Amino acid sequence: MTAATQTEAKAKNTRTLVGKVVSDKRSKTITVLVERRTKHELYGKIVAKSSKYHAHDEKGEYKMGDVVEIAESRPISKTKSWVVTRLVEKAREV
Repeated sequence: MTAATQTEAKAKNTRTLVGKVVSDKRSKTITVLVERRTKHELYGKIVAKSSKYHAHDEKGEYKMGDVVEIAESRPISKTKSWVVTRLVEKAREV
C-alpha cells in the first residue's frame, strides 16, 4: 500500500455531514446546523431532529446561510472537532 492510497483510505473512513451555517461570529469557527429526519421508535411518525456542530474555518470564507460539508477530525479545541471540507451551496442574497 503506497502513501497516497493510505491517505485516500483514511479520508474515506471519516464521517461527513452537510448542514447550514447559522453563525460565523467567531474567528476561524463557524456553527453548522445539521438536520435529519428519523422515524419515531414507538409511533412511527417522521420527526425532524437537528444538531449543531462547531467547525474549523481557517480562512473565514464561509458566511451565514451557506450550505457546507464538514468532516470529523482531531479535536481542535474544547468544542471543535470538525473541519469544513467544501462549499455545497452559497447563501442567496436578499
